[in-house]
Amino acid sequence: MTNDTIAAIATPPGRGAVSIVRISGEKTRAVAARVFHSKALLRDRTATYGEVIAPDGTVIDRGLALFFAGPRSFTGEDVVELHVHGSPAVAMETLSAVFSAGARLAAAGEFTRRAFLAGKLDLCAAEAVGELIAAEHRSAARAAAARLSGGLARAVEELRTELARILEELAASLDFPDEVKEPDKEALFDRTEAVRKRVVELVSGYEIGRLVREGVSVAVVGPPNAGKSSLLNALLGTERALVSELAGTTRDTIEETLALKGFEARIIDTAGIRAHADRLERAGIERAHAALASARIALIVIDASQPLCAEARDLLVNSRERERVVLFNKSDLGRVSFDAREDDERDAILGSVKDQATSAAVRAAIEGIATRGEQPDLERPHLANARQVGAAIEAERALEFASRTLRAGEPADLIVVDLLSASACLGDLTGSQASEELLDGIFSRFCIGK
Repeated sequence: MTNDTIAAIATPPGRGAVSIVRISGEKTRAVAARVFHSKALLRDRTATYGEVIAPDGTVIDRGLALFFAGPRSFTGEDVVELHVHGSPAVAMETLSAVFSAGARLAAAGEFTRRAFLAGKLDLCAAEAVGELIAAEHRSAARAAAARLSGGLARAVEELRTELARILEELAASLDFPDEVKEPDKEALFDRTEAVRKRVVELVSGYEIGRLVREGVSVAVVGPPNAGKSSLLNALLGTERALVSELAGTTRDTIEETLALKGFEARIIDTAGIRAHADRLERAGIERAHAALASARIALIVIDASQPLCAEARDLLVNSRERERVVLFNKSDLGRVSFDAREDDERDAILGSVKDQATSAAVRAAIEGIATRGEQPDLERPHLANARQVGAAIEAERALEFASRTLRAGEPADLIVVDLLSASACLGDLTGSQASEELLDGIFSRFCIGK
């Protein structure tokens, strides 16, 4: 029941300086009064020092209580946070005392769900809470924070408002045909298309948003001793991978994160690919092929100073239909294979990992492929997940049907159903028409305590 008083530990598992036990619901004050004893009364948005008391009257800990009176709280209900020392035992004993006082354990994401139901957050912002918690780098956190501020919901509601205006004009012409003229079909088409194009922009921006959140995987592959590990070290600016003149030094994959402009790349250094190898090296080569198959971008490193070997030729030929960056390395020693390259490799980079300009060129090439030339705008609202994309695509499809109807010269009232459908799909995106099943699916992915 949504009016139950719920509680959970809101801080990560393990030891720390502080643990927080959060309580929310209509009986929050009564529960807090039984568990937290202080000489001072709890005041709204004020930290109060006192003792946390077990059901048998013993003191569990001494700490702070923060009271947030509803509706001016995260959930819209009365909320109390008990700040105790960061021992897992203390936190669990405090939570047990809260349960004994009348609260129950919160379900996953239930605090945020209550905030959504209270109108504190739209569904896009609620999902952004989970993304912000899961963000692994600054760009992903900034993008989630932008959605949390309501930017995406505002953009979607603007579209729904325009659809509502069009529907109102159509309704007026249908209800009062003698007094209100049917809207001009050409103007109606232009307005409908304008909304559709803005929805298409949202859908097309999903890949950029996903790039910011998840980053891009890059597999560094090539024959042995081409300089793959040296390139990894040069890109990272640190001696991460063991480098040797002996072929076959790298026997396993090494994965590191590289910060680029607005997103991160997961760089996977792999074993050199060659036909003749011992059993251990073959295992590493198999992992190299697996990394290449799963990575979005192939970073192929070739020794420019040597004639093209069979393994290098096969890599180049087999990767021509995918996103890739080709580096002919060791230009300081020669450029034989680079000069003999085929037309499909005309955009390859010639350089040496000893030269910082080569590393910069490789970084720029990865950035260009990953972003398709569009610099990530972290303040621009982006669709964040497949659910949102699906709703936007359905809205765009309905608007396309409406545009076709108008383009064919059919009566304008025939587009009403399509416009209503588009508005409903956009409403699903922001959660204004979300079902219980949808909410269950979204908030079940949250951690308990958020």
